[in-house]
Amino acid sequence: MVDMSRTWVAGTATPTPAQRHVHGLARHQIEHNVQLLTAGRSFRELTEQSWSPPLEDYRHYCVLYHGVGQCDEYPEIPFPEDWDRTGFDGLLEPGMVLTVESYVGDRAGRHEGVKLEDQVLVTEAGPERLTTFSLDLGGL
Repeated sequence: MVDMSRTWVAGTATPTPAQRHVHGLARHQIEHNVQLLTAGRSFRELTEQSWSPPLEDYRHYCVLYHGVGQCDEYPEIPFPEDWDRTGFDGLLEPGMVLTVESYVGDRAGRHEGVKLEDQVLVTEAGPERLTTFSLDLGGL
């Protein structure tokens, strides 16, 4: 089972500045949040220490992280504003596989959105990316 998402500009088109900007936000979210997947870190710490673009400006995916399966499996790690309603605590353990999610879309809906997702193995030595396909925005 592999769970990953990529957004690209297809063909020979050049990404617009707005596309590059929103892609940069989504990529920063993935890069930052992957680094948090260390053994012994609590689910609550993942929520509190995660990074995402400002909610007042950008829409986002329904969770920050989730396990791997046929849907968003255990553990589903919510955004900080959803912790009190849907959060539950636990600990990351070596051998767990989670995906790190990012959807960044203009809240007003005037521009494109970018969806990125990487699958990561939690190890004693730190996070190990299982998804090796590039996060670059460039054409196919």
